[in-house]
Amino acid sequence: MRFVLNERKAAQAAATLLKAHCRPMSKAVLVKLLYLADRRSLKETGHPITGDCAVSMPYGPVLSTILDAINDKPVNVSFRAAWSDFVSPATGRKVGLKKTAAEIDELSRFDLRVLAEVYAEFGRRSLKALVDYTHDLPEWQDPEGSSRRIDPAVILRSEGWDEEAIDAASAEEEASIWFDRALARA
Repeated sequence: MRFVLNERKAAQAAATLLKAHCRPMSKAVLVKLLYLADRRSLKETGHPITGDCAVSMPYGPVLSTILDAINDKPVNVSFRAAWSDFVSPATGRKVGLKKTAAEIDELSRFDLRVLAEVYAEFGRRSLKALVDYTHDLPEWQDPEGSSRRIDPAVILRSEGWDEEAIDAASAEEEASIWFDRALARA
């Protein structure tokens, strides 16, 4: 099962969480909250909010490309542009909402609800509490100092989805990826 990162939507999801926080947020906490929002959306609909690749890392699961962007590591130019429209450059270990943040137009009401719920439940927890919580998730496996891709189907199985429903969600996503690519070529 695979998804395609929606760069602008991922940046807008980060901005939504930063706006809820009302002040700069720890980079690590923001990455954890985005992972938890993607996980909740996946559990409820079969599709994450951002589409980023989830990986197990020593401090728990995170979203790979978003982690690179937030740590100012190389990412593709279009993602860097989308990210910088909404998220200020890091100051030490924190990032904030860019004062000139553009309109949030990629997020659905459902996405906004999930982000609000995740923030309400986890937004005020310490990084240590988030690490402990995410270490207890069934999809996290100790990557022994590296990283290990998390198959979204593992999350769905752990949340009670049967194989037929997982296959249907995967087929729907593959069709969506194909359609998006066809539109891009047209």
